[in-house]
Amino acid sequence: MKKNLLLIVITMSITTSAQQILSPEALWKLGRVSAIGISKDGKSIVYKVTTPSIEENKSNSKFYTIPVTGGNAVEIQENDTQDLVVDKNISPDVKYILSSQEVKTENVLGKDFYPELEKSEAQIYDGLDYRHWDTWNNGTHNHVFYAINKGSKVIPFDIMKDEPFDSPQKPFGGDEDYIWSPNSKSIIYVCKKKFGTAYATSTNTDLYEFDIETKTTKNLTENNHGYDTNPAFSPSGDLTWLQMKRDGYEADKNDIIVSFKGMDINLTANWDGSVESFKWSPDGKKIYFTAAIDGTIQLFEVNFPGLTKIAVTVKQVTSGDFDVHAIVGISDDNIIVSRTDMNHSNEIYSYNLKKKTWLQLTKTNDETYSKLALPKFERRYVTTTDGKKMLVWVILPPNFDKTKKYPTLLYCQGGPQSPLTQFYSFRWNFSLMASQGYVVVAPNRRGMYGHGQAWNEQISKDWGGQVMDDYLSAIDDVSKESYVDKSRLGCIGASYGGYSVYYLAGIHNNRFKTFISHDGVFNTQSMFGTTEEVFFNNWDFGGPYWDKNNADAQKAYNQFNPMNFVDKWNTPILIIQGGKDYRVCIGQAQEAFQAAQLRGIKSRFLYFPEENHWVLKPQNGMVWQREFYKWLKETL
Repeated sequence: MKKNLLLIVITMSITTSAQQILSPEALWKLGRVSAIGISKDGKSIVYKVTTPSIEENKSNSKFYTIPVTGGNAVEIQENDTQDLVVDKNISPDVKYILSSQEVKTENVLGKDFYPELEKSEAQIYDGLDYRHWDTWNNGTHNHVFYAINKGSKVIPFDIMKDEPFDSPQKPFGGDEDYIWSPNSKSIIYVCKKKFGTAYATSTNTDLYEFDIETKTTKNLTENNHGYDTNPAFSPSGDLTWLQMKRDGYEADKNDIIVSFKGMDINLTANWDGSVESFKWSPDGKKIYFTAAIDGTIQLFEVNFPGLTKIAVTVKQVTSGDFDVHAIVGISDDNIIVSRTDMNHSNEIYSYNLKKKTWLQLTKTNDETYSKLALPKFERRYVTTTDGKKMLVWVILPPNFDKTKKYPTLLYCQGGPQSPLTQFYSFRWNFSLMASQGYVVVAPNRRGMYGHGQAWNEQISKDWGGQVMDDYLSAIDDVSKESYVDKSRLGCIGASYGGYSVYYLAGIHNNRFKTFISHDGVFNTQSMFGTTEEVFFNNWDFGGPYWDKNNADAQKAYNQFNPMNFVDKWNTPILIIQGGKDYRVCIGQAQEAFQAAQLRGIKSRFLYFPEENHWVLKPQNGMVWQREFYKWLKETL
């Protein structure tokens, strides 16, 4: 009897352990893995694991190495990483070192103009770009410096002296924006050499070459008017970079360009996709790159024929329901990458190019995941109102029972042009949503990379058009399933996804029972008047609101303006906003919340004064998660 009772207790314990689900607290305890590079001897991977601390309200990092063939990770000190990995900022001849720092180049502060008024808080601007992303322009710009590689006492030389331009590019550029030439005689750097209003209305970055001996600078991409970014050299010394053609279009097709014997060769011109990142093979015969394809991000290769008549061919290397992210490096027949899927955060993998097999190298969060009952994600293809085939990801709760009915969330992706793939977010986390008992419907609507350039571009100047039909087609199709509780549908999203929520709130015809909009565009007219990167709205809205003769613009500010449909709002809505979001400014949320309140609609305003377009601080992130699910529990 005692033995049977013990067996029952053990069985119950095992079953209970296996039935744990992902919670917001568990999500924010996961280690966030990022690769630093392959060691100089090619035998190990150096990487960092950053773990948020809710108690300390900050993140802490540890550094490790692991063999490229797999094995145990060894913790190292941060300073050790500099010795283990090749430092791209040290010139090939080891004589010089590159760095960057902010330099004061213009007067904008009151005390700049009136030194005797040093306590003045005034800021004075004669053009746009007075603030960007989450920071006001205080008159400083990022500049590239080089110095003799002999220690900290050497005074570095500013290669952009007195220029009111940025390299690295703000707000997200890093040391990938500048590199040494193979002969160590020049520096290639990325810069948008425009100022003020011209800067805010253009995407025209160029590659510049600074000659160390003559101290002169040359524009290498003057004839291209869109983005030129990510410079790198082939093993034989050919400059390579990513290029978009059209000025003002931040989501244009991104191609790989190689400068070879005086000619710029576009290797991906005839391939219907957009490149995210790339790396040359050691023999210089091909380039590996990542790109979105059919709801995932995969590894591709393109051959480099030079000026021969051999055809340029793009081939997909990997496939599966996962995302391949950063290409860390290549070791023998193995290419080292990072990888995610909807149930697993980033880890580092090795892919054998000959055997076509995967080896997971880092296993930072495997123990946590082994204790969880994880959701299941499925592909579904829905026919849109214009007869196209649209991929819709459907994420089902752990221990899914098709005989039950589940509340269901329509997820609206931001961007508006961004891939909806097998990503793993620490905020908009599908695995977490499903683990709380919700079915998640995530459509690859118009504006998604990975379905051809025409599909991606159709959303521009059509924010409230076909894409809204795509959303409704997705939720209506999945709602046919017996396991969907059609009386408990919710709609959620951020950025353009937040715009989608506001817009659908006025046209959903009582489909949804609740809405959540994070940093969403509510009023396209005031959005144009307050956002910082004006080129974005010029392109996507078709122009300014005062251009009465522009049909695209007038459609954006009237027919596609969510504000104009508030009279049809009848559903509870949670509105979330970051105070330092200068892309989609606080007024958007204020206008939406005020409208909902004055119309008597159940609504809540969740405001983060010190957060930008995202929520980055651990305790703020936890408040976000708790309020998100609290609202769903209250209203759905």
